[in-house]
Formats: sequence, C-alpha cells, structure tokens
Amino acid sequence: MDQANRADGVANKDQERAWNGYEGAYWARHQDRWDAVNDGFNQPLLDAAGIGPRDRVLDIGCGAGRTTRLAARLAPQGTAVGLDLSVPMLERARASAARERTANVLFERGDAQVHPFAPGDFDVALSRYGVMFFENPRAAFANMGRALRPGGRLAFVCPARPEDNDWFRALAALRGILPVEEFGAPGAPGMFSLAAPGCASGILTASGFEAVDSVRVEAYGDWGRDAEDAAAFLLDSGPGRHLLDRVGSTEADRARRALADELGPYERGGAVRLRSSCWLVTAGKPAV
Repeated sequence: MDQANRADGVANKDQERAWNGYEGAYWARHQDRWDAVNDGFNQPLLDAAGIGPRDRVLDIGCGAGRTTRLAARLAPQGTAVGLDLSVPMLERARASAARERTANVLFERGDAQVHPFAPGDFDVALSRYGVMFFENPRAAFANMGRALRPGGRLAFVCPARPEDNDWFRALAALRGILPVEEFGAPGAPGMFSLAAPGCASGILTASGFEAVDSVRVEAYGDWGRDAEDAAAFLLDSGPGRHLLDRVGSTEADRARRALADELGPYERGGAVRLRSSCWLVTAGKPAV
C-alpha cells in the first residue's frame, strides 16, 4: 500500500468508497432491519468476549453501533469504542447512543488495519461481521493485537461457507438471470474471505495471537414481513445492487420475482426467517 493511502489513515480505499456511498447509506437507513437479521449472534459474541464491568472494549467495523452499545452496557464502569470507515453509519450510531443515553460509548472513524491505536489501550476487542473486508488481514489483526493489553481478548463472528446460509442459497438459485457465480467464493476478497475452515485461525496465529479457537454458530434472522419484501431488501442491498447493475431491466424484474419465489417457503407468521451460519472466533494476546 502506498504512503499516500496510509497518510489519511485509510488503507482500504475500495471499502471506504463503498461504505461512504450507497452501501453505507443503505445500511444506515435500514439499520433496524439489519439488526433483525443479525441480532441472533449478539449473545454468543458477547458471551465469548467475556466483558467485565470495568473493561475497555473496542468494536471493530462497528457499523451503526448495535454491538458497541451492548458492550458498553456490560462495562458500566468502563468504555466501549466503535471504529468504522462509514460516516453515515457512524452518524446513526451516535444518534442511537444519544437516544439511549449510553454515556460510556465513543465512535471513531478509521481503518482498523492502520488506525493509530494507543498500545495496550483495550482489554477486549470484538466484531460482528466487521473483519472480513481488510486489504491486508494479517496486518489488520496485528494492529488490533497492539491495541490490546497483554492478556487481552479478541472475539468476532464472520460468515461460514456461503452454501450454509439460507439467503445465499436463495440468491444462488438466480444463476442464469444474475451473475451470482462470481459472488461468495471462500478466501476471495469480500464477506466470505474468512469462511474456509481454519482460515481465520491461521491468520490470527500469524498475527501474534494465541489460544485461537473457532466454533460454528447458527442463528435465524428476520429478513422481511413477506417474501416480496425480503427479496426487495436483499436485492437493494450492496451485493444485490451490484448484481442488478450487471443486467438489464428485464432480467432485474425476473430476478426479483424469482427471488421472491425462492423465499416464499421461508415465510411464516408474518416474517421471512432465514438461517445464517458463522464462525465464532476467539483468541488472546500473549500475557507477556
């Protein structure tokens, strides 16, 4: 990475553009819906992080700050700092914290790969789906390690194999309409970059962490009130929008109808509930 890109505190320019453009605005505008999708992973993540009442917590890729605020409640005599590249999502995070009167929380804009953390400033680092997009994962995790005190803890969730996620299988059924074959290869840059078994463990060990462990965790989330609503929500998100932009309006209309048909069997009791599968990864910084 050239010095010019590092000088402004951002190593990953592609992600900075995405999360300060359509993608970030969409997430910020629909944060309540994304929380309904992902909140099933909150308790396993927080349990694994083991946050104490006086802990200083770092939330990597905090987005609109849901997990940061939850961490702050577990550390009433400590602090929780959320770090993210996205201006619109951080604005939403700050507004939510103010509305909830969460006083021991702070949100900062930055790229965790190169952010100038004070050495040993945190007891715990965590992330809910915020560690898959680094330009250099090994450098990013090493930088997080420097931010942790000796003996500090890291816990995060990241997607497991694409085909183990109901929403991905529904999208994959659109082959022949949308170019979905280019989306979701484990190990490739993007949300499934850490999906291959052992991938995250290898990177963390090389980045200076110890006692690395990964377990599979599954949770159901609410994606919409009915199949049409869920299909529109998914296809209007960043990945869906990227696929739709690759085809004409006729194919886009076909894709929306086909996806609604795929999601129909998941519609029960006024909601479309889809299963997501992730790795719950924990690690520690050496005590000395």
